[in-house]
Amino acid sequence: MKQRPPARDNGRVTSAVPDLAALRPRLPSPLQHVEDGRFARRGVRLLLKRDDLIHPELPGNKWRKLELNLRAAAEAGAHTLLTFGGAYSNHLRATAAAGRLLGFATIGVIRGAELADKPLNPSLARCAADGMRLHFVDRAAYRRKAEPETAAALRERFGPYYAVPEGGSNALAVQGCTALGRELHGASDVVAVACGTGGTLAGLAAGLAPDQRALGIPVLKGGTPHFLAAETERLQYAAFGGRRGTWDLDDRFHCGGYARRTPELDAFAADFEDRHGIPLERLYVAKLLLGLTTLAQEGAFPPGSTVTAVVTGAPTP
Repeated sequence: MKQRPPARDNGRVTSAVPDLAALRPRLPSPLQHVEDGRFARRGVRLLLKRDDLIHPELPGNKWRKLELNLRAAAEAGAHTLLTFGGAYSNHLRATAAAGRLLGFATIGVIRGAELADKPLNPSLARCAADGMRLHFVDRAAYRRKAEPETAAALRERFGPYYAVPEGGSNALAVQGCTALGRELHGASDVVAVACGTGGTLAGLAAGLAPDQRALGIPVLKGGTPHFLAAETERLQYAAFGGRRGTWDLDDRFHCGGYARRTPELDAFAADFEDRHGIPLERLYVAKLLLGLTTLAQEGAFPPGSTVTAVVTGAPTP
């Protein structure tokens, strides 16, 4: 296991409960109607829930998943946040930014020990610039991240910390994402979101009205049935004590797996950007919209339906 020192000193950290309102999140996030002939020809209305506009550094589901965790960390007197992710994790970037903005030290446990000796990619470079201490582990060790022995070793190495799981998905994150569903009451028949860990889908479905359905589009391979079905249900049990809302998954649009892209996906994203002037983040949002467009053309949505796509992030600069 190797680690890289922080890019700068975060300074003295206080344990006061952070004033998240001072960050001025844009809530509820805007709801944008998109005129797209591929939907209109089927009598379907397409809306975009622009969670990417909530905050420039904590966009989308990252704000919703981190908010209650940040409050809990501060209330517990924690000075340090420790979390996990891959080399291109949007969650790591959001956690690092939250640490800088709110006065927490941050540690990112990164999958891939071989990355320690390579130049940082733009995503990890941004984490380091925000003060995150990067700790690289091999993939076998990373798979053991949830084991008590791993937590004990990390605490021995780094001292006390508040742990946020990979992708930020835990019971508090799921509870935070219910607000997304509540903001869409009466606005849509189907609300779709790209899924990496299942936390946003779990909270979204719980927050929707009884006559609304949530649809998850996994961005990584998961086998049959997709492992995210069980994980989403587990998260709902952890957050609410049982399954909540109406939700399902369509796992046909991962384009080869996490962070994988295909010529079809790139061509679709470029065409969507040309049509609507909206830049698409490729790892999640483009796959989501490719899935919804395909489903519309397959006749999956009855005429007269309104379908909302949750835009969870913006392209990396």
